Amino acid sequence: MRLSRNLAAVVITVVAAAAGLGLSGCAASPAEAPSTPIGGDIVAPVTIAANDLQGGTVDLVVGQVLNITTGDLATDSYTGEVADSAVASFVQGTTGGSAETNPGVTAVGPGETEVTMTNEAGGIQPLTFTVVVTAK
Repeated sequence: MRLSRNLAAVVITVVAAAAGLGLSGCAASPAEAPSTPIGGDIVAPVTIAANDLQGGTVDLVVGQVLNITTGDLATDSYTGEVADSAVASFVQGTTGGSAETNPGVTAVGPGETEVTMTNEAGGIQPLTFTVVVTAK
């Protein structure tokens, strides 16, 4: 009786192993790696504090974003003007609900332009800096 149980256990093990090998042969072959990496050609944003922008130059590539942190000031308290909208555009910061976004500048096309940011809080001088955009 003991031999029959051991034999039955061995048979079950062999059948299970064979079934597993047989099924693994039916598995789909792995897909080829995509030619373009996930995320495509996305360029990481550049983050700079508003206080560090005065008189400076920021280098960006087309499509890249300058994320501007505002410290203790409300993110929606800044407005901005870009001298050449073919080179860059200003993005207003927002505050509301559970989400808050920083103001920023998006690189639109190759070139150089001046950006001026002002704050509605009195006593803060305008921030003026240059954005230089190159092609990817």
